[in-house]
Amino acid sequence: MDIRIARYCLLSASVLCVQALLAQTTSPTPDQPWHSREESDLKRQAVADRQPRWAIDPETVYTLSELIDLAELHNPETRAAWERARMRANELGIARSQYYPTIVASVSAASLRQPALIGEYLHRQTIAILSPTLHVEYLIFDVGGRSGTLDVAKANLLIKDLEFNDTHRRLIYQVASAYFRLLSAKGQHEAAVINLQNAEIIESDANSRLKGGLGTRPDVLEAAAARAQADYDLQATLGAEAIAQGTLASAMGLAPETPFHVFSIADIPLPTSVVDSVTEEIERALQQRPDMLVNFERIRSAEGVLKHAKSAYFPSIVFTGEGGLTRGYAQQDLYPGHYGEGEVWSAGLSMKWTLFDGAAREERIAAARAEKKAAEADLYAIRDSVEQEVFTSYTDMQTALRQQQSSAALLTASMQSYDAARESYGLGLRSQLDVVSAQKALASARSQEVLARARLLSQVADLAFRTGDMIQAQARDKTP
Repeated sequence: MDIRIARYCLLSASVLCVQALLAQTTSPTPDQPWHSREESDLKRQAVADRQPRWAIDPETVYTLSELIDLAELHNPETRAAWERARMRANELGIARSQYYPTIVASVSAASLRQPALIGEYLHRQTIAILSPTLHVEYLIFDVGGRSGTLDVAKANLLIKDLEFNDTHRRLIYQVASAYFRLLSAKGQHEAAVINLQNAEIIESDANSRLKGGLGTRPDVLEAAAARAQADYDLQATLGAEAIAQGTLASAMGLAPETPFHVFSIADIPLPTSVVDSVTEEIERALQQRPDMLVNFERIRSAEGVLKHAKSAYFPSIVFTGEGGLTRGYAQQDLYPGHYGEGEVWSAGLSMKWTLFDGAAREERIAAARAEKKAAEADLYAIRDSVEQEVFTSYTDMQTALRQQQSSAALLTASMQSYDAARESYGLGLRSQLDVVSAQKALASARSQEVLARARLLSQVADLAFRTGDMIQAQARDKTP
């Protein structure tokens, strides 16, 4: 007896220990962070379950279209959207299957022994039965039930297909925006290098004039300060370029520190005018934007739900039948047993008509109508939003185009002014301060020209994003 009690206590203690080890708890006090074995497991999983990286050629100079192709191929968001669309395609297949009969093959086997009352005695009776059968069920008639479900499945599939396209549209815009930010940062770096070289030349001229007795110490100090400022600006552009390159790498599914090369912003051709009118751009956006077209399909989905809800007011007719064989063995008491077999089948029609359900059908129809009206209102709301987005982007692009043309003219004038100031300074007609001022103005003009070019290119991408031109079937241009 003592041994049994000891075993029971040991088993109970083991169970309690296992439960204590497996139990998930919270922080013991509200002023301390929660740490547990589960958190450690999640940390290890987060480190191990990283997205597979892919390699990019660090020597190739990539165009925007090439980077977009790589991003679409490797970005996980496009794969996730594609899988969701495939799931909706499978749901459409399920909805279509309702128009076909259901055939089920089944085999039942049973053996039983029970007493049978014959006369005034109970006799032992043994029966064994094996019955392979086919069961058929087919919905012959319903008013809008299956077709409503099919309409919903079709609309949901098209919604996911359009959302898949919109994922590509947003990814392309993300890559393009990051690309032009990188070009802008790279252009600022190149401009800062030239500005530093100009400042060093001015400082060298000031030192030469000081040694020749034609300059003053303040001129040298002013030139040295301008050179130091140019070097400071150069260091800032280095960090901005590194960050911009990391942003673009992340958009393509690469590690931020991945090295690769892009073209200079000076190599990118710029538009000289806006081809289409704002009305044409808006009309094209309303026809092409996937997020705009999705709302039409949501209305159709709501109509399918409404159609299915209305079908509950009508009867449905279902055919059911089955056929097969039965083979059995029977024995009574100790008398010899016998085998027997035969065909079995049944067929019938059943009609189901709901006469009262506590107003559930009315509520479903009211909910479906409300969903449809909400989808219609959402369509009008997004139409207004798309029109405003395109109008704003179109106006910004016109402004960016004019600013780029003005910045190009400003850069030309500043270069001429700088050259003239240096020439006049060499002839003793201008002061060192005038030359430094002209150099600073040239540096500012060069920076503004780069910014204006980048802003114009970004606005071209933004307008293409707002109108949906980014995902059209035309082959992308292979220019930088």
